[in-house]
Amino acid sequence: MARRKKLYEGKAKILYEGPEPGTVIQYFKDDATAFNAEKKAVIAGKGVLNNRISAHLMTELEAIGIPTHFIRSINMREQLVRSVDVIPIEVVMRNIAAGTLSKRLGLEDGTILPRPLLEYYYKKDELGDPLVGEDHIFTFGWADPYELEEIAAMAWRVNDFLKGLFAGIGLRLVDFKLEFGRIWGENGELYLVLADEISPDNCRLWDMQTGERMDKDRFRFDLGDLVEGYQYIAKKLGLIPESGIVEGGNINEKLAENLDQIENEVANARRLRDLKASKPRKL
Repeated sequence: MARRKKLYEGKAKILYEGPEPGTVIQYFKDDATAFNAEKKAVIAGKGVLNNRISAHLMTELEAIGIPTHFIRSINMREQLVRSVDVIPIEVVMRNIAAGTLSKRLGLEDGTILPRPLLEYYYKKDELGDPLVGEDHIFTFGWADPYELEEIAAMAWRVNDFLKGLFAGIGLRLVDFKLEFGRIWGENGELYLVLADEISPDNCRLWDMQTGERMDKDRFRFDLGDLVEGYQYIAKKLGLIPESGIVEGGNINEKLAENLDQIENEVANARRLRDLKASKPRKL
């Protein structure tokens, strides 16, 4: 599939015009950034692994009825996704204290929270993605109460599902970030869908036995090889062979392409539901 016009380039992905109206090609880069892009590196294979993991997790979530923008994998670095009107809110679900929560409230990393904590952040890099409350969201029109209620319900369900999925392979889901978008139907109906990605770039995942961090914190705090951690997660999920697909900065491209074909077969078998099967809200 030939690439078309570049629509947007972010820190970790590039969006290109899709082959059909209402579609976008999402390309996963090897760029790694931390601390609002103050720390940067290019890490061979990172984008390939994130593409593979995110495609799989989006497929799993579709299977339990969470509508997403994911359509199918194109190749080892690209996905075909639905074009959405992105809601400028990052939804963060926390099960264990880590990162900014620990720093903000003086909690020790690894403190298990009495209950999962749902937070909202205004998606604005130049402001450092500040923490906001529901009143901010409603006052500035980023989402209305009905949308936020649906977003929160989906976030809680995603958390329940992913906690169980990762616990089953020996990984503790510490926290994660979600983004959502709007899709408009032909008759004015509005659909809310999970967008962006779900990968070790925006999930904290710790090994249950050793406590070793297998996510982007390896890069943030120099805790180990990033690709090694991401491959560990992909292996545990059964997405790549034990030999891995990246070694010494070299990617086994033939194997990576074949794995994407397998993921598409899984997606087709589970019949990723059409948006029309979702419950829209008339405006």
